Amino acid sequence: MAESKNMSFDSIMSDLKARRYKPVYYLMGDEAYYIDQICDFIAENVLLPEERDFNQSVLFGSDVTASQIVDAARRYPMMAERQVIIVKEAQNLKNTEALEKYMKQPSATTILVMCHKNGKIDGRKREYVKAIQQAGVLFESMKMKEYLLPSFIEKYLRERQVSIDQKSTQLIADAIGSDLSRLTSELDKVLISLPQDDRRVTPQVVEDQIGVSKDFNSFELRDAIVNRNVFKANQIINYFDKNPKAGSLYSFLPMLFNYFQNLMLAHYCPQKQNPEALAQWLELKSQWAAKDYMTGLRNFTARKVMGIIGKLRETDAKSKGLDNPNTPAGELMKELIFYILH
Repeated sequence: MAESKNMSFDSIMSDLKARRYKPVYYLMGDEAYYIDQICDFIAENVLLPEERDFNQSVLFGSDVTASQIVDAARRYPMMAERQVIIVKEAQNLKNTEALEKYMKQPSATTILVMCHKNGKIDGRKREYVKAIQQAGVLFESMKMKEYLLPSFIEKYLRERQVSIDQKSTQLIADAIGSDLSRLTSELDKVLISLPQDDRRVTPQVVEDQIGVSKDFNSFELRDAIVNRNVFKANQIINYFDKNPKAGSLYSFLPMLFNYFQNLMLAHYCPQKQNPEALAQWLELKSQWAAKDYMTGLRNFTARKVMGIIGKLRETDAKSKGLDNPNTPAGELMKELIFYILH
């Protein structure tokens, strides 16, 4: 979850929904999704529709100066309790001295929203940062880690009264990646497609709406490897080689590394034949999640797992060009799977 210097996204949204407003919201960072969510909520909910014409302004950092923003923020609202000033592309402001002075004594009748995308305030402007924090909210929206995507997808759908299975979640996460704006757009497309009497996202729905094969994907590759199904694993790898958008070395390496890292830990579990004990040992959500590890314990010795982890690290380095002048990703992919299964 994206974090701010002093408030989380959820905390900010909770306060906004309760109409507990701050005079200043400085929203910055590399993940545009959370910045847009906060900004859009303020734009759509603080003022009544009939108040917005005179009391809500949208400015652009490349078109105005800091002094002009301050002048707008100092104005009194017209026939309303407050006004809203939204500054988009705040990263393009050349000089922030006037804003720094404003932050030290912001107008009580203005909500100033600064949207600073693709970066954050220059670290040398400590006084400016301090002034913003004292005036209101300084929020940094950071890119979401890949391993957090499944829980984000599940939460997004659950809030809309839609269920999704683990495989479908992983298919979407692998196919879309961590661009949350694109991810939520694709999820919204899936939501629209669901009939009112069946609000479930299944692998077939994912294949139909997002275009990800339910049979040839990273999730199925992991399953084939866990069960040492050589034929199926090679089928999927060859499919990936011919259809890079369906899956690639870069999409399944982290997933395999996570699995075999946990499998190594599983070998040291005192009660590794007990699903409940193994799930607790690996800090898994349920006994069901331990099933693949119990299969892996039967199919891979501890020595083999150590070798696989080393091979995964080596392949990751080579995929980034280290000690690898010309071997393509497709060949590295096939070499890795051959090593794991033989």
